[in-house]
Amino acid sequence: MIRLGDIVPKVRSKNAGPFWLTIDIFCGNTATFTQTSRQLKTRAVAEALDMDQFQIKRFDIADLNVIKLSMPRPSTQGASTDRDMHGASFGQLIQDLMI
Repeated sequence: MIRLGDIVPKVRSKNAGPFWLTIDIFCGNTATFTQTSRQLKTRAVAEALDMDQFQIKRFDIADLNVIKLSMPRPSTQGASTDRDMHGASFGQLIQDLMI
């Protein structure tokens, strides 16, 4: 097994509006995209983010060598319970997954 962040050039998370987050996994080339697409399990992502796997929408975009994951934010952006206003820390959790 290998850490996701060690094989892909970039993992980025950001807001997708006040109620959603998106995580982009930039694979850089076709071989890395194919490997990552096959080995990265949505269930593992859900466990890392402490959410139901069926809440995650996954898009494997081969033409761009990108895997996009969209999910509801744990709390509405800007709410008193929101610990990451920009959604930037979620990518780090995914980057550390072993695949």
